[in-house]
Amino acid sequence: MTPVTHRRVLHIAAPIVLSNATVPLLGAVDTGVVGQMGTAAPIGAVGIGAIVLATFYWIFGFLRMGTSGLAAQAHGAGDAPERTAVLLRALMIGFAVGAVLIVTQGALFWAAFRVAPASPEVEALARQYLTLRIWGAPATIALYAVTGWLIALERTRGVLVLQLWMNGLNILLDLWFVLGLGWGVRGVAGATLIAEWSGLALGLWLCRDAFGPALASARVRLFDSPALRRMALINGDIMIRSVLLQGAFTTFLFLGAGQGDVTLAANQVLLQFLEITAYALDGFAFAAETLVGQAVGARSRPVLRQSVRLPFLWGLGGAALMAAGFALAGGAIIDLMTTSSEVRAEARAFLPWMVVAPLIGTASWMYDGIYIGATATREMRNAMILCVALYAAVLAVLLPLWGNHGLWASLMILNAARGLTLGWRWPRLEARLAIV
Repeated sequence: MTPVTHRRVLHIAAPIVLSNATVPLLGAVDTGVVGQMGTAAPIGAVGIGAIVLATFYWIFGFLRMGTSGLAAQAHGAGDAPERTAVLLRALMIGFAVGAVLIVTQGALFWAAFRVAPASPEVEALARQYLTLRIWGAPATIALYAVTGWLIALERTRGVLVLQLWMNGLNILLDLWFVLGLGWGVRGVAGATLIAEWSGLALGLWLCRDAFGPALASARVRLFDSPALRRMALINGDIMIRSVLLQGAFTTFLFLGAGQGDVTLAANQVLLQFLEITAYALDGFAFAAETLVGQAVGARSRPVLRQSVRLPFLWGLGGAALMAAGFALAGGAIIDLMTTSSEVRAEARAFLPWMVVAPLIGTASWMYDGIYIGATATREMRNAMILCVALYAAVLAVLLPLWGNHGLWASLMILNAARGLTLGWRWPRLEARLAIV
């Protein structure tokens, strides 16, 4: 195997960090162009529609993680046909799930608007947005597979190119369709739809070597029962883990709403600090996914240990920089996000939690990448069940005692528990791996 070095870690991580930095820009442009229509309803419609689809698509985010771990192991083992078969299986799942979402869209959108009701005008516009954008579901979910496969093979520059293309095209079409042609909400949806399908086409071109000499052998293995069963178990474990984690964050948001409007707004501002941290550190977690998966596939314990150690060091370094940045500039960041003096003051009262959050959460984020690379998803799932149960118990005690400080303390305990449980289990898991 190629030696695991600091340069190699950065080669994988840096494009992911840059790619993540483009994500908020698209949402800002979507909001900005419909805001030029002069009424509030189109802004609300695009916002609700995007959230509804993001929620449905998020459920299938396991496809990216599962594909990454399996493809990295096949790549490390030098098994090109299996590496291609992993991509083909994941693409089949993506297309099938997307087709199901299109067929069941009526029931899905009905349920979504019962959970999050809106005014008749906003709902009507949101339905225009959703009924057009849903036709991009197969492309969007299949792109999870493409992205995971590219990350597994250390082609994160390709992921960056893919993100830049999709977001850039989407923004240009937004401006043309909405401001130029006056298509309104349908224009925003159409721009995204075209960007999604063109992104899939570009993604498949970036994966073109998967469809080369190894394709014939991969097609023979495509429906291999043990491989399909393993893929199903891995993806199922990741989905359960992700649903539990999302449930914990949703609980945080709902309980924050009970603290009053000002505190709710302050919490929303501070959650952007966590989002910034996650975007910044994702690259190192992805590097761990790739390198650990390849080391397991190559059955090399020394390479595995280096694949854990180096990304972890970079993750800790990045977390320390984020903590220092929030300590020095946190107040200024809050002021940029809101002009309300009440919300600014309230957010500053809880800013210390944001300073410690990167340091507390680093281990949980990094071990997620390590376990995905090792495809130790059952252990991830079980650890998450334990941690969420602890989170619920801590919330029951700390929220009545300390209010919003108790809420933030509980979230920090959840992240600390995730890192501690996965870290505690890792040495035994490494010993069980069939590597030398």
